Amino acid sequence: MRVIFAGTPEFSVGVLEALSGAGHEIVGVYCQPDRPKGRGRVLTACPVKDKALEHDLPIFQPESLKDETEQQVLADLNADVMVVVAYGQLLPKVILETPKHGCLNIHASLLPRWRGAAPIQRAIIAGDKQTGIGIMQMNEGLDTGDILLEKTCDILDSDTAQSLHDKLANLGSQGIVEALNNIDQLLPSIQNAAGITYAKKLNKEEAWIDWNKSAIEINQQIRAFNPYPIAQTNASSDKFDSKVLRILSATVIETNTNKNPGEVISCTKGECTIATGNGVLSLDAVQLAGKKALNIKDFTNANQLTSLK
Repeated sequence: MRVIFAGTPEFSVGVLEALSGAGHEIVGVYCQPDRPKGRGRVLTACPVKDKALEHDLPIFQPESLKDETEQQVLADLNADVMVVVAYGQLLPKVILETPKHGCLNIHASLLPRWRGAAPIQRAIIAGDKQTGIGIMQMNEGLDTGDILLEKTCDILDSDTAQSLHDKLANLGSQGIVEALNNIDQLLPSIQNAAGITYAKKLNKEEAWIDWNKSAIEINQQIRAFNPYPIAQTNASSDKFDSKVLRILSATVIETNTNKNPGEVISCTKGECTIATGNGVLSLDAVQLAGKKALNIKDFTNANQLTSLK
């Protein structure tokens, strides 16, 4: 098939490679324009552009597809289908209707649960035990189109946003190839309005830990916000008073304690346990602001935490 691919972040890269490897002709790759990044604000290409350059694919980076000239450029590619994976723009109706088979989206949840920008993180925060990917026939709504194909994936207690991202990216690559190979046989399924939830974009303020929550809830937050924006708290120790401590991983200990939430139960070499609103959290890997990440053994060799808030 003649395929237009639209995507921007790392999640999209494997799908682009899968489509190329499956023998489809990629007639155009759409991604967001280069953006300034880092302290030097250097203009930087997105991961999809880097991969497209590797494969010598034609690249298009319009600021908007609402422009009639850009719409004609896309139409001239004469595509059978447009595959959209975390592109970062809403597509106008004229674009949705341009390819022969329309536009197919790969969404990282089992719709209609977790429509929106951050389905992977929201699923972990909510304590969901299962998620997956959906191949959706796009319409003008936000993740409201009919589902053509789904693949499910268990969410393990050890999963972070990164590990779940990687599993779903692989599933998405498999799913879209399967969908394109069977596109004339797929039966669209209307989303069940009763199951709608929304995965709003992550906010850095959400990264602050509320120790009044249960150990399970806090651990879900830690896992969901790794690798970004990383759960954090204000910490004091025998060496410093009130520094930002980022918590990269932890383990839930289901036991009762008479300590107040955020109070350190034990902090010896190789172990650091913290009281929560319900249960105890044992810290596994942490990072002080401006310092490198450390496992808890190395951290407690140099610091003895006294309180978190």
